[in-house]
Amino acid sequence: MSTRRFFVAIALPAPVRDALVALAEPLPGTSWTRPETLHLTLRFIGGVPEEKIADITHHLATVRVEPFILPIEGVGAFPPKGPPRVLWSGVGQGHPRLHQLRQQVDDALLASGLTDLDVRTFHPHVTLARCTPTGAPTFTRWMHLHQQFAAPPFRVNAFELYASELRPGGVVHTPVQRFVLRK
Repeated sequence: MSTRRFFVAIALPAPVRDALVALAEPLPGTSWTRPETLHLTLRFIGGVPEEKIADITHHLATVRVEPFILPIEGVGAFPPKGPPRVLWSGVGQGHPRLHQLRQQVDDALLASGLTDLDVRTFHPHVTLARCTPTGAPTFTRWMHLHQQFAAPPFRVNAFELYASELRPGGVVHTPVQRFVLRK
């Protein structure tokens, strides 16, 4: 029985990816995310047997949320205290449809039989880089320099189920199915 890792995400249009890629600069201990893998994760699922995917996609197809406009703005780091391990760009405040979409995705995944979903609070963001503690002082400078960052707002018309595979050249995300948003 083969198992791949999966996640549900919003794909980013080229102008947003380009704006995010422009934030990358040489920082000690930083590995920047490749442009083609930038996305906004709604839910990381993890390893799932292949025979379960049809049930997951069936339930994800029941999600009903109207399309909405989403701004990607600001920068930050995880964890919020201590040396950063991830640099990210976030989502502006007050986007109820994004949170509605996340909740409906969770409900669909639970209905498909996935019961071990991570219960941490949803902090919508795009992962820009992974970090080692050696560059902490330069990360602070970088965050200060880009605190007013804003990518062009974009219309979210769909979300996708992706398969994720770690290869020698880095992680590869493959779209499995696209789900169009509708009321």
